[in-house]
Amino acid sequence: MARPSGYEGSRFPGTPETKGIPMSKVLIVAEHLGGQLNASTAKCVTAAKALSPESIDVLVLAGDPSAVAAQAAKLAGVTRVLVVAHAANAHAIAQVLAPQVAQLAANYTHVFGPSTTFGKDLMPCVAALLDAAQVSDVMAVEGPRTFKRPIYAGNAIVTVEAPEGVTVVATIRTASFAEAACDGDAPVESINVEASLPTHTRFIGLAAGSSDRPDLQSAKRVVSGGRGVGSADNFRIIYDLADKLGAAVGASRAAVDAGYVPNEMQVGQTGKIIAPELYIAIGISGAIQHLTGIKDAGTIVAINKDPDSAIFEIADIGLPGDLFEILPQLRAAL
Repeated sequence: MARPSGYEGSRFPGTPETKGIPMSKVLIVAEHLGGQLNASTAKCVTAAKALSPESIDVLVLAGDPSAVAAQAAKLAGVTRVLVVAHAANAHAIAQVLAPQVAQLAANYTHVFGPSTTFGKDLMPCVAALLDAAQVSDVMAVEGPRTFKRPIYAGNAIVTVEAPEGVTVVATIRTASFAEAACDGDAPVESINVEASLPTHTRFIGLAAGSSDRPDLQSAKRVVSGGRGVGSADNFRIIYDLADKLGAAVGASRAAVDAGYVPNEMQVGQTGKIIAPELYIAIGISGAIQHLTGIKDAGTIVAINKDPDSAIFEIADIGLPGDLFEILPQLRAAL
């Protein structure tokens, strides 16, 4: 990344500096829903700790942030939890949250958010307001301004360097970092942000599928079905196995495009990037876009009737055969 035009001086105004060497101060924007802190925030804390920063503050923007703030305060490594209670923050609207984050960013060298739907929506708005080039999908921290991120559907890793004098705005690839421990006890501070909030964007409603299963993006175990499952009705066999394992349910893009399941269940380059301890791919051929979404999984089990499917090349355990014969036997064994 080139140094922005018009840049002069040794550091960006508001950036902490000791003996001429900037000290990292990280602000993490917490992701939450329904009073529950998303596990992606704990992974952002782990990424921030790799900077060996002077401080790590977690920002909770909500209508009533008390419950989420209490959970964030327990994350090991967090210096403070800053809460902004405002009726406009009751729903996560990027255009409303971004001006508040950007105003607070003047006191920090880095602003991190998760590389989830929430972070991908919010952080580009923050970067634009700060006139900064966002570093997307960070998978490794090499230095205060040097990071690694995947390109070409994960087939190559590029090292990028953010320019000096500009706040580093980044989204963190949650599949690449472990969750920070929950044995901390950070203080919680209420603050006011006098940012001008837009009126052209407003919350209308939230359409989301309800399920008692674990969240797909943070689940330790995931069972996914592909085009080979055959139909929406046949997908019941996937749900049954997942329930037996206490797992979340995912799907390939082919299954989503065929209408078997809703698109929020899609795993892959254009869906969710996940890193469960166990991933079971059923009736999935293994297109490169799907493999991109599961490359960080612990153990991959593949079930497919075509023994030459690409999924078997990356699977730790492969079961060639008819899924409608194998799954009932697997469930019975469980």
